[in-house]
Amino acid sequence: MISSILVGIVALEHIYILYLEMFLWTKPKGLKTFGNTQEIAEASKLLAANQGLYNGFLAAGLIWSLFYPEPAVAKHLQLFFLICVLCAAIFGGMTAKKSILVVQGLPALIALVSVMLLG
Repeated sequence: MISSILVGIVALEHIYILYLEMFLWTKPKGLKTFGNTQEIAEASKLLAANQGLYNGFLAAGLIWSLFYPEPAVAKHLQLFFLICVLCAAIFGGMTAKKSILVVQGLPALIALVSVMLLG
């Protein structure tokens, strides 16, 4: 149960990131969140929407894993998608913003360890 809640939290976080990147990128909330100027946001909004879509796919995979009827397969799906999130967070932390390691990577790591130990 605990690992499922943690996986759900990571999924919700990525749905929120999808929303920020696809719909709020050029709005005040998106500008503040990502530290962009209006000019940079306008120039990169299609790239951000693409990133948002990928975050949505990560969330979809995690949600799918929570409802998969076979527990052993569900666990493997959770491990796969959490590792994908962790890899994306590491790459983002190295190339874009170090805070991504904490904001996205830490919840994914905690959920991953939980699934490995409890799930």
